[in-house]
Amino acid sequence: MSANQENKDQEVLGQVLGPLSDNERLKRESNFLRGTITQDLQDPLTGGFTADNFQLIRFHGMYQQDDRDIRAERTKQKLEPLHNVMLRARMPGGIIQPQQWLAIDQFATEHTMYGSIRLTTRQTFQFHGVLKPKIKLMHQTLNQIGIDSIATAGDVNRNVLCTSNPVESELHQEAYEWAKKISEHLLPKTRAYAEIWLDGEKLETTDEEPILGSSYLPRKFKTTVVIPPHNDIDVHANDLNFVAIAEAGKLVGFNVLVGGGLAMTHGDTSTYPRRADDFGFIPLEKTLDVAAAVVSTQRDWGNRSNRKNAKTKYTLDRVGIDVFKAEVEKRAGVNFAESRPYEFTSRGDRIGWVEGIDGKFHLTLFIENGRLLDYPGKPLKTGVAEIAKIHQGDFRMTANQNLIVAGVTADQKEQIELIARAHGLMDDGVSEQRKNSMACVSFPTCPLAMAEAERFLPEFVTDVEGILEKHQLGEDENIILRVTGCPNGCGRAMLAEIGLVGKAPGRYNLHLGGNRAGTRIPKMYKENITEQQILAEIDQLVGRWATERNDGECFGDFVIRSGIIEEVVVSKRDFYA
Repeated sequence: MSANQENKDQEVLGQVLGPLSDNERLKRESNFLRGTITQDLQDPLTGGFTADNFQLIRFHGMYQQDDRDIRAERTKQKLEPLHNVMLRARMPGGIIQPQQWLAIDQFATEHTMYGSIRLTTRQTFQFHGVLKPKIKLMHQTLNQIGIDSIATAGDVNRNVLCTSNPVESELHQEAYEWAKKISEHLLPKTRAYAEIWLDGEKLETTDEEPILGSSYLPRKFKTTVVIPPHNDIDVHANDLNFVAIAEAGKLVGFNVLVGGGLAMTHGDTSTYPRRADDFGFIPLEKTLDVAAAVVSTQRDWGNRSNRKNAKTKYTLDRVGIDVFKAEVEKRAGVNFAESRPYEFTSRGDRIGWVEGIDGKFHLTLFIENGRLLDYPGKPLKTGVAEIAKIHQGDFRMTANQNLIVAGVTADQKEQIELIARAHGLMDDGVSEQRKNSMACVSFPTCPLAMAEAERFLPEFVTDVEGILEKHQLGEDENIILRVTGCPNGCGRAMLAEIGLVGKAPGRYNLHLGGNRAGTRIPKMYKENITEQQILAEIDQLVGRWATERNDGECFGDFVIRSGIIEEVVVSKRDFYA
């Protein structure tokens, strides 16, 4: 698409939906994401990025943040906030080699304010607290080990997820290769990243964006490759999902699901979480064509006037699923076949050892909240580094914030377990409830945070464990519990059996009714309540679940069957009804 044609299409869209948002101006005027970032880097008077660059660095994988715990004190001292950046790496499928891990461990230790590595729900790692003088070094360090952060934030296709399935190694390898291909196919082609951060030392690219367009996408876009029956990447949280269909253990094609998303805005009923729609089956050779067609249709049809309604899910609901699907078929040169049968039965990580079909062993380490740091008596970060020094396979970051030590040979299994246990990375006392609970980062670094999440979760889970024990529920019993500090969805609370969404400091909206497979949106049960009120509600509800449930009935199914909460079938209609 030419830039002139793209501008005409956006002008027409603007006449229908309203004036273009200012983000559209800054993207259009950015000279393909360059802006004046280089000049800002050389400005010693501020630790932050100014004007449009504050937004543009997101396309390079960074968010400007500050430590909100000390913001007020710095204001009293007449100092600007302690500006720093969070970087999110691009790691399709979450696979990282031990030598790469050792390099990121060293950088986190020597050059970040917090010294930690944060595993995220986007199946990658984040650095938190990188000050301006170290930003270029950070990118160059990553580049030296074959990692970048291109398009892990901003209005582009972000890090492509893939089921972390080391057991069925051949099928996983095929799916993983497609995740990498999709990631590369949908990446921005601008040279801006290489010019700004790597002094131009990178692959030759052009300043043309045949898929994303010169103004990029209307809003962020998320893509996954998932291998049933394990829905560990939560397909309904994503714009575009390729569900692997295998025959005799070999990948033959994908069912394509479009239009999932969890973010919403408090008090704005035009925003809502939404399940993805199944468009049908495609053969492998049409995968990249369909990926580009879905992205380009959203590029041209998405709402560039109101960013709160700019995601793919709103485009589908506005123009109609059949109309959107027909346009994708036209652009991709394919007709979707009837969707092939599949079923999701689980989505949590299998903590501990499993043996793969290739005879190698895989150890999934539970990392609470994904935060790798050395704590008193639990030097987690050092432990992973010690494993990396001897491990002959790879590491796999999961979308549930855990870490898999994959491809362990039988003769190394005992040694790796000894290291893991010595550093607190393996703990047989961790409950199933804790393993199935998750939170976003929230305070003190996230600028959008309204309530605590990561720092809130551990003690809250302890209280929930006590409630389960009080009602004589067994050690294997658990509820999928997730907490987000705001309604933007990073912790995927809108696919939990119990989801807490931050409303204000110490207050949350309580949602109930998701399911174990991650195929149902929960509905708000109580609004703007305190931690103690939430625990009282959970106590009463778990008491009923323990005595009134059917055999094997999970908590989310029980609260719907018993009439405690209504099922969300059609997202917008049922979510607010």
